[in-house]
Amino acid sequence: MLRELSIKNFAIIDDLSITFEKGLTVLTGETGAGKSIIINAVNLILGGRASPELIRSSKETAELEALFEVPPESPVARVAEGQGFDLSDGLLIRRVIQKNGRHRIYMNGQLATLQLLSTINEHLASISGQHAHQGLLRAEQHLLVLDQFGGLTKLRGKVAEYHQKMLMLIEKYARLKRQHIEQTEHLELLRFLCQEIHQAAITPWEDKELEEERQRLKNAHQLYETVARCVERLYGAEGAAVEHVTEVARELQALRSIDGSLAPVAKRVEEAFFQLEDVANDLRGYLHDVVFDNERLEAVELRLDLLQRLKRKYGGSLESVLAYGKEAEEGLERLSMLPEQIAEVEGELDDLYERLCEVCRKLSRKRRKAAEKISAKVQQELKMLEMSGTRFEFRFKPNPVGEDVDPRLLLDNSGIEATGTDRADFLIAPNVGEDLRPLAQIVSGGELSRIILALKGILARQESVETLIFDEVDAGIGGSVAEVVGKKLQALAHFHQVICITHLPQIAKFGTHHFKIAKSVFRGRTKTTMTALHGDERVKEVARMLGGVRVTEKTLDHAREMMTGR
Repeated sequence: MLRELSIKNFAIIDDLSITFEKGLTVLTGETGAGKSIIINAVNLILGGRASPELIRSSKETAELEALFEVPPESPVARVAEGQGFDLSDGLLIRRVIQKNGRHRIYMNGQLATLQLLSTINEHLASISGQHAHQGLLRAEQHLLVLDQFGGLTKLRGKVAEYHQKMLMLIEKYARLKRQHIEQTEHLELLRFLCQEIHQAAITPWEDKELEEERQRLKNAHQLYETVARCVERLYGAEGAAVEHVTEVARELQALRSIDGSLAPVAKRVEEAFFQLEDVANDLRGYLHDVVFDNERLEAVELRLDLLQRLKRKYGGSLESVLAYGKEAEEGLERLSMLPEQIAEVEGELDDLYERLCEVCRKLSRKRRKAAEKISAKVQQELKMLEMSGTRFEFRFKPNPVGEDVDPRLLLDNSGIEATGTDRADFLIAPNVGEDLRPLAQIVSGGELSRIILALKGILARQESVETLIFDEVDAGIGGSVAEVVGKKLQALAHFHQVICITHLPQIAKFGTHHFKIAKSVFRGRTKTTMTALHGDERVKEVARMLGGVRVTEKTLDHAREMMTGR
């Protein structure tokens, strides 16, 4: 509910603050006083387009501010709280319009975007004017009106949920199919790589071990001859190293009795003797193990050539070859599962398509029943609004089918969308004998205003908008029709906060609250003021609306009679 509205430097309004209450509030005043400017201000606060031309002359900025009281469980509260706003003290919206075109939006003191403002404000208020009926003239909104009236929003939501899941599954299925086609050649390559690396039976560090073995095999003769010569020099030949060491040890042993300090040295020589013997034995064992095998050498070189080729091909080392093989095996496993995944998604699509078709058919059946009921109610409401004989119907038609549409988004030659398979238009024939036409083609302002009012009245209990604002609802009507319109607005005020701009006293008298908007000149500047009327002031305003500029006692009596007879 709109609680407070503040307007500064906007059009001909200098500085204006208004407090609104529940019930029906009427705004009256002379033509050109600025009534519609106030509606334009509210429209901007709700996300309308801002223009520097709206700024009051000689001013650099215009500021619009509105405080809304938001019920805790309302759609507005759910959306706003989902965006991180605390609405316990209400929702304060402020728009600053600058001549340089850099406009700013604030919500509860936080800088916000126009998109966020429009999203949150969708259920705050609805402005209905002769040329701006907040969706009721747009054919794409007619289904929503019907679903709200028929209590079908949950079923419609289920259709939207299934439709979204269907789109996601169709995209997943197409992606898997593309992968399957694109990866066919890659699959064969992976199979070849896996087989090549697997057949090689590589072990870590194998290349280094084989390289050492090749060196031994290629140089077996040199190794044998040199080691044999070393054994001979150490142990076998005359004057071998072992003999000399033995002689040294014996002589030092003999000297220990003369000089005991030579004992450790003599012992170390003895140890050297035993070590040389061990070395000689080890070398003899080495000679025994020297291999002279040209066939083994050829096999080792062939194996090294294979390993070198694989290293060049897959990363430069055996570790990279093994890692590449493991990655190829994992990729092969993934790609091999694609047909199974595709079949699984196909099954999910078939199951979801059946459920989607079921809820779409159910929604369509219920819509047609609801259409009959709402058509009868609209005709009844229009009869009360002095439009008896008016015919009102819903025209259903299938959703169009685009080219290359997925078969799972088709049902009975209609495209399946988030709203189902139906499209619907309001059709009306205001006069007996006329053909039914779309609501948007109605040219009479009076007829259009009453049709909108009738729809608003029918949807009053279902509509989630808190505040209804009517601009020019009295266009093209008068007399008894205006009286009926006033009663209808009064009835709407039981369910919503209703704010109405009117030129007709027959409507103004039904207001719970009454504001007069006036224009005056102060210090050479035109400004608009807004005054709350009570008692005699209100009677005088209704008298002005009845009699024009000159208000007589007779006109005042008529006004009092109207006010007491409402």
